[in-house]
Amino acid sequence: MAVFVGDEVAPFSLPADDGGTFSDADLRGKRTILYFYPKDDTPGCTKEAQAFRDMIGAFQAAGVAVVGVSTDGVASHQKFKAKHGLNFPLLADEDRTLAEAFGVWVEKSMYGKKYMGVERASFLIDEGGVVRQVWRKVKVPGHADAVLTAATALA
Repeated sequence: MAVFVGDEVAPFSLPADDGGTFSDADLRGKRTILYFYPKDDTPGCTKEAQAFRDMIGAFQAAGVAVVGVSTDGVASHQKFKAKHGLNFPLLADEDRTLAEAFGVWVEKSMYGKKYMGVERASFLIDEGGVVRQVWRKVKVPGHADAVLTAATALA
């Protein structure tokens, strides 16, 4: 499965780092950046999270929420969030349901070894829960800026 521009986000509910749950209903009424990343507290994922953290004021001023998703558990998210002062929700997709639905649970290769993992990707979702832009195989430098520009243009 995969999600494309124009698709409505299917129903989901995942545990969040604050101990509550976050669902598709929480996307309604505001533009949201739902970004998938491979692993808490690894170099690229940390840089990406810090970029969103550092720009959260600009996202909020534009009326855009930021939500991170990985297959790590809630406890891992809580440590990651506290260590780096992250100021947006992190969702625990431990059974990969959302990652598979969005088409970001993919075969990867490192040093010739193939394995399954999360492809770094971001989805701009409008107030009605419809995907308006997709970034796949994200390169971290400059990504948060590009996402903010696109989200602001959608207003």
